[in-house]
Amino acid sequence: MKTGNLAFELADLRAEQERQAGILRAQAALEGPGSSACRQCGAAIEARRREALPSAITCVACAMETA
Repeated sequence: MKTGNLAFELADLRAEQERQAGILRAQAALEGPGSSACRQCGAAIEARRREALPSAITCVACAMETA
């Protein structure tokens, strides 16, 4: 076995682990509780947004700024 190939395989494995961890963090955030007030500006989050995205923590305006 060549050590050069092993290094690439380990790097690929680590990258895949990081991708999977990122996916799990995103899923957990979407399943978490939302908020009735925006965490950035403090404005009320509209009921329609909370219905569409129960885990919402920002109002539409603040969400658009960070997108």
